[in-house]
Amino acid sequence: MVELTRLARALDAAPDDHARAALIVRSAVSLISGCERAGFAVDEGDGLFTRVSTDELVSRADDLQRGLCEGPCLDVMLDQDVLVSNDLAQEHRWPRWASRVHAELGVGLMIWLLVHTGNRAYGGLRLYADRRNAFDGDDVAVAQTLAAQLAMIMAARRQIDQLGVAMQTRTIIGQAQGILMQRLDISADQAFDYLRRVSSESNQKLAAVAFEIARTRQLPSHPRTAFVASQLDSTPNRCSPTLSGTV
Repeated sequence: MVELTRLARALDAAPDDHARAALIVRSAVSLISGCERAGFAVDEGDGLFTRVSTDELVSRADDLQRGLCEGPCLDVMLDQDVLVSNDLAQEHRWPRWASRVHAELGVGLMIWLLVHTGNRAYGGLRLYADRRNAFDGDDVAVAQTLAAQLAMIMAARRQIDQLGVAMQTRTIIGQAQGILMQRLDISADQAFDYLRRVSSESNQKLAAVAFEIARTRQLPSHPRTAFVASQLDSTPNRCSPTLSGTV
């Protein structure tokens, strides 16, 4: 799909993780017919909080879930990573939340997708439509692709956070990972492993390797780089989730 290719290029050029997440959320509205609002909520330990959204309505729907202790975010799990409600006015799984979202916010339909890599969950991508039965199977498939992109972004940020490096360096490493993920079609974990191995082989600091990739948007020219890339490219993408479906 041409639109998804354009999104991949825009993500490659985005300056940081917040910009990438915002691009994906906005793209949900433009790529998915019938989707009028979208948002990404992040698990911050004591609940999911809206980090990126297309409008205030999405945040209000999330606030209602926390206030009522009821809603799709409490039910979505790794073995059920997509929840769909085709008619919130008749939804019985979350009767209080669904009825209020429908009556107060005018939402008719919702898709909730868990954003995760392997057994690590980061949050949820939410899509809302005003009319009932607005989404079809193709729309859900596109939504799953966007959720997978968000998962890779969050996995990359988590690895960088664990390094405890300075914010500027973390941003540069994240940019380099994004470029590698796009160019080599690899996961966030594999991109970080690539940086680490090239750093070791070239006797440079990892941050220096990342800076050069972010600056030139090219793969390093070290003699062993091609070998490292071929090894990573032959490894299955570990960040691909099972498809079903303001950072």
